[in-house]
Amino acid sequence: MRGLLDLQREAFTVEMNPPGTVRHERLRRLGTLLDAHADGFAAAIAADFGARSVREIELTETMQVRSALRHTARHLDRWMRPRRAPVAPAYRPARALIQRQPLGVVGIVSPWNYPLQLSLLPLIAALAAGNRAMIKPSESTPRFAEALRAAVEDGFAADEVAVVTGDAAVGRAFCALPFDHLLFTGSTPIGREVALAAAAGLTPVTLELGGKCPVIVDASADLAAAATSIAWGKLINAGQTCVAPDYALVPSTLLEPFVGRIAEAMRRLYPRFRGNPDYTAIIDDRHAGRLQGLLRDACEHGARAVEIEPVERQAAGAYPADRRLAPVLLPHVDERARVMREEIFGPLLPILPYDAPDEAIAFVNRRPRPLALYWFGRDRRARERVLAATLSGGVTVNDTLVHVAQHALPFGGVGESGHGQYHGEHGFLRFSLERPVFLQSRWSMIGLIRPPYRDSLGRWLAWLQRLV
Repeated sequence: MRGLLDLQREAFTVEMNPPGTVRHERLRRLGTLLDAHADGFAAAIAADFGARSVREIELTETMQVRSALRHTARHLDRWMRPRRAPVAPAYRPARALIQRQPLGVVGIVSPWNYPLQLSLLPLIAALAAGNRAMIKPSESTPRFAEALRAAVEDGFAADEVAVVTGDAAVGRAFCALPFDHLLFTGSTPIGREVALAAAAGLTPVTLELGGKCPVIVDASADLAAAATSIAWGKLINAGQTCVAPDYALVPSTLLEPFVGRIAEAMRRLYPRFRGNPDYTAIIDDRHAGRLQGLLRDACEHGARAVEIEPVERQAAGAYPADRRLAPVLLPHVDERARVMREEIFGPLLPILPYDAPDEAIAFVNRRPRPLALYWFGRDRRARERVLAATLSGGVTVNDTLVHVAQHALPFGGVGESGHGQYHGEHGFLRFSLERPVFLQSRWSMIGLIRPPYRDSLGRWLAWLQRLV
């Protein structure tokens, strides 16, 4: 890995600010790579999960990458232009500008839940900004990691883009490399380890983490529409999504109708769960067992488990052999339950009642800042109150997930859900140095304030301070 980093850094030193033609050509090659290998990537991802809808992969991964490539190619020339900056009056007629330059070699650590999207979206931003890049895919999706490595080797020279595969130990060593920037997508606990490893080399990091993304259903909401949107956002990838709705806060008087509506919506979206090709399996036995542990603990803490598709519990593992776990609603769960303290990352949905809107806001604010927040309602004043009184990485109003697909919006967390944003121009800037450049004029008066100081300097300083 260190040899690859040295190779890329040497190549970057030779071409520290590649022109737009080179950047566009690299993006074009990435698009060609995706077109040639999209079916193979989808097959590898489905095999790694054990069961995952090819259509879902196309919708949530392949389509998002293609869209990002088009958006970046359309706007890249404008993003690259130096920006004029105003000059303080006392220093005119000099000029100032901000020059956007690549950082060097970017490290990208991608997770298993959306392995294609979360490997290639950061890569698009890194290449657009003029960088070289090394990618470490998750060891939990080994087939995809190997497919990506082979495809990248065919499409790019090793000094442009390289993929490193291996286990968790390789991942730890990768994060300790002295990159010019490191982007990590994954869980908050692992994110802390990554930040510590990067800190040893003073490597700047972008951490895209997770957390518990709340849904607030206002009394003014269209309950049926809200239930459908929440069910969709929760069950894509079987809930294994960093911005999936993690728990719902519902007015006390609407809680039971809401439970009925969302159960109905889930059954409509997925008429069955076991054996349904549209529904995704939990990634592995460890995570399936973890989810069953969360469910048992929630029931011990007073939750009423509403099973959308009850199944006979298997003696050995307490979950279906194909790991397609049917969703379970958990109304009235106690705040002390693990399911309310840990990121769920699966098809369990706690539902809690509130009596006043400020009570729901306070509930959200007592917890770590979420990566996403969802609000449903028609009352504009209530909506503005929630937006003003909460902090989250992003917000979608009257839907779920879709703010992430807007390339003009930044994506990232705040607090324990991460720091640093990317997507679109925000990604271009994340992997660029905005270097200030001051262009002195031949008519500059700066010499008047240099030593040796004259008796008239006091008058000049008084005049300059009025200008500054």
